[in-house]
Amino acid sequence: MSTYRDLAHRGSARATVLRTVGTRERRSHLTAPRVPTVGIDIGGTKVMAGVVDADGNILETLRTETPDKSKSPRVVEDTIVELVLDLSDRHDVHAVGIGAAGWVDADRNRVLFAPHLSWRNEPLRDRISGRLAVPVLVDNDANTAAWAEWRFGAARGEDHLVMITLGTGIGGAILEDGQVKRGKFGVAGEFGHMQVVPGGHRCPCGNRGCWEQYSSGNALVREARELAAADSPVAYGIIERVKGNVPDITGPLITELAREGDAMCVELLQDIGQWLGVGIANLAAALDPSCFVIGGGVSAADDLLIGPARDAFRRHLTGRGYRPEARIARAQLGPEAGMVGAADLARLVARRFRRANRRRVERYERYERYAEARRSNDRTSQGTA
Repeated sequence: MSTYRDLAHRGSARATVLRTVGTRERRSHLTAPRVPTVGIDIGGTKVMAGVVDADGNILETLRTETPDKSKSPRVVEDTIVELVLDLSDRHDVHAVGIGAAGWVDADRNRVLFAPHLSWRNEPLRDRISGRLAVPVLVDNDANTAAWAEWRFGAARGEDHLVMITLGTGIGGAILEDGQVKRGKFGVAGEFGHMQVVPGGHRCPCGNRGCWEQYSSGNALVREARELAAADSPVAYGIIERVKGNVPDITGPLITELAREGDAMCVELLQDIGQWLGVGIANLAAALDPSCFVIGGGVSAADDLLIGPARDAFRRHLTGRGYRPEARIARAQLGPEAGMVGAADLARLVARRFRRANRRRVERYERYERYAEARRSNDRTSQGTA
């Protein structure tokens, strides 16, 4: 793409983004062009960008820290553009997909709210596409992760899928018949803010007793730190590991100690897993999917977490014993799922963008043929005269 950097900051017609992707995503992805696209995953601590081929293979990745949320949205946009330009120097990029940790509107243009960034009703797609010479797609990061798992990971072959992402909080996504269900306003899948304990722990969303206050990375760390701060005998192992510095207790450390057999850490993961199973049983009652995929950083605990979740799911499932049970699987694509899914979804707009470009080229070629015929006729007429 020799002219990519030259075009990147122009408001050219080539940077026009198609407003809609189309609702028949399952059929569309089968006919999307097999071209490289860039996926961007924007989280609270990092921005990850990667070039992904049509088979979900990552050709190259770049990572950088997420700019501080107190800074203007323009700073994050600058970061995204620089990453794409860097990758475009070595790859023929045809479209960009962005998975944002926040609420994205139904048109997949505006980030309505992002808890870790200063985006409030931010027209991210239009702003980025105005600076890049390729089409841009924006979606919620849980939606892009679910799409990746359905296309390339743990949910291949499933036609009704619910994705649960356990990280700092809980994210979620719904796929039915190969189509992401985003809801009327684009913000479906915010399962973490279902209230499971009336009057329970305060959640940053403003409510109390949200599911993510009992089954998430934050919940896991909060419980461990409370026990350590109280100098509980069951916490001596983790207190010794952090040399008494309670703020050094993290989710990965708890998982590591649980794998080593620390009784308190094993119990904490079991508690988180049981709450996870309760929430999944509620979602099964409402949505009746064939498969739940558990992703996010906390899922690295694997059976220490998912085993108790399966047990609690079976105990709390409505009509248990008289209905088929959904499969519960750990996500396969790891922390790159959101990036891979965003890149793959971007192929849908790449296809339409290429068609629009092809029509413009065909019109131009027809015009050139017509103009050349006119010039030839004029020369013939002048020669006859």
